Amino acid sequence: MMKKIAWFATKGTGSNETLRMESLLSQQPGAVEWPFDRADKWGSFKRLWKLAREQRPDLVVMEGTGIAGGLLCLMARISLRIPYVFSSGDAVGPFVRAQHPLVGWGFEIYERLLCWYCAGFIGWTPYLCGRAMAFGAPRAVTAEGWVIGGDTKEPSRATIRAQWGIPESAIVVGIVGNLAWNPRHQWCYGMDLVRAARQLRRTDLFVVVVGSGDGLPHLRREASDLLGGRIVIPGPVSLAHVMPTLCAMDVGSLPQSVDGVGAYRFTTKLPEYFAARLPVITNRIPAAYDLAPDAMWRLPGKFPWTPESTQALVRLLDALSPAMIRKKSESLPASDTGNFSKSVQARRIGAFVEELLNDNVIP
Repeated sequence: MMKKIAWFATKGTGSNETLRMESLLSQQPGAVEWPFDRADKWGSFKRLWKLAREQRPDLVVMEGTGIAGGLLCLMARISLRIPYVFSSGDAVGPFVRAQHPLVGWGFEIYERLLCWYCAGFIGWTPYLCGRAMAFGAPRAVTAEGWVIGGDTKEPSRATIRAQWGIPESAIVVGIVGNLAWNPRHQWCYGMDLVRAARQLRRTDLFVVVVGSGDGLPHLRREASDLLGGRIVIPGPVSLAHVMPTLCAMDVGSLPQSVDGVGAYRFTTKLPEYFAARLPVITNRIPAAYDLAPDAMWRLPGKFPWTPESTQALVRLLDALSPAMIRKKSESLPASDTGNFSKSVQARRIGAFVEELLNDNVIP
């Protein structure tokens, strides 16, 4: 008899995380998506709770760690004896605590409860799997992600650079990401590049920060008179245009804190950077040694917003040459094999879920 699996993503139906989970469960014919509206989280919680009571699936799978979705999983597990698996790309407690110290301790307890009651955990990194098992998750498996937006090369590198006003001969260092502002640290993705660009001696290196979020006006304010010149902040691009945008760059930026937040991450940028053949500037996180260490520059400093890290970035960018970039690029692994292979991860998660269902284990 075919097992029934209900899944949803707390980031919302149609998001990149929905596409991720749809692919990871593609080998499960009984997997059905439960729509989740991020703009109406508690309305979604009520609808999903109703579905859980009516349909009684054999397993619920959640991508994300949002409170509304997590509460649904916990209630279904405790009240209805429906096991659940959840997937996460962040250490929840430290992530929230970095922005809201007092609230973060509550999320630390919430994260431990999710792990304690789950039937299994899908981590975006092996480090997160270890954390979840330390918190009580009985099983764990890693799914590192892949290039979700496809690998189209149109529009061309030359076309995009022309739109940015950047000459083909220039060196471009950039990032594509969610520009969420952290008021506590006055920082978001790309801020390290913008601040470093303002201190460069050279004029043939350009910084590009692509994305949307409440950090966008802060970045543009910091760029000041260099905005539209050596600093380009064009705003967001569609998922289909992420890869062409990255292919117009020479080096990818992946600033991460070396603590309980950043040290657990790969982020979805790495498979995209590797597919675009971009060497990476990052900090001294575990992934920088575990994944293509010869293709990365590792900056000192515990946090990318510290003067130590900024000055190290300035020194690197001032010294960066095409020959250095080529040497790093040659060390990049193939983007569609090993850690970042979509088919490999789908088979891995398929086996994990199948065995969990067959064992019929409810911790």
